[in-house]
Amino acid sequence: QVQLVESGGGLVQAGGSLRLSCAASGRTFSTYYMGWFRQGPGKERDFVAAISTSGGIIDYADSVKGRFAISRDNAKNTVYLQMSNLKAEDTAVYYCAAGRPSSWQMRLQGRYDYWGQGTQVTVSS
Repeated sequence: QVQLVESGGGLVQAGGSLRLSCAASGRTFSTYYMGWFRQGPGKERDFVAAISTSGGIIDYADSVKGRFAISRDNAKNTVYLQMSNLKAEDTAVYYCAAGRPSSWQMRLQGRYDYWGQGTQVTVSS
């Protein structure tokens, strides 16, 4: 069982930056792939970024590539999402998730077993 708690969301102006954190409970964090997903107003939840257990495999949605960076610290049981050059369309509730997908399944929500409660990010234009 893994419990995930996101933090770091808030209100930021377009062009600004935020860093989201997701703290995991338990001793098995390092055995899970970690993903970030988001759900904008009136939209479905979509893939944002994912990272493998050691950080050697990373994937990003095209919409955030070059602006967002995912990283993890297995010693701290934490995964991060550094968001830069934020746009109004990045406004969403951001969720972190833990799972054991294959590397080609990293974008698939159904391959993640544990989810956080979400943190709101609002970008004003």
